Order: sequence, then structure tokens, then C-alpha cells
Amino acid sequence: MPKQKTSRAAAKRFKITGSGKLKRNKAYKRHILTKKSTKLKRTLRKPAMTDSTNVKNMKKILPYA
Repeated sequence: MPKQKTSRAAAKRFKITGSGKLKRNKAYKRHILTKKSTKLKRTLRKPAMTDSTNVKNMKKILPYA
């Protein structure tokens, strides 16, 4: 069997937790931060789990993670 290719874009953006879930960073934290509240910016810092509807596709492009 040939080796499967890992999507390098996905590999840089997602990490696998110990229980096998996918951890991701939240969007909207890069620029135009002056109009966003401090509370919003603080919550955007924390990582989030990938939604269960996307996990099947994510595992396909991250075969060795």
C-alpha cells in the first residue's frame, strides 16, 4: 500500500487531543481589533474543539494524526 498524504495546511491548524478530538484555534483574532470588545478578544484566545459534523472529513485529511 502506498503512503497517504497528510494535508499540510490542516496539520498546521489542528492538534489531536489525548481522547482523539480535534483542537483548533478560533477565527477573527488577527486584525481590526479596535472595534471588538475586550471580552470577545479574551474568549477568542481559548482553543475550541472541531464540530462533530466535520470530524470525519478532518480525519481523512489527517491520516496519521
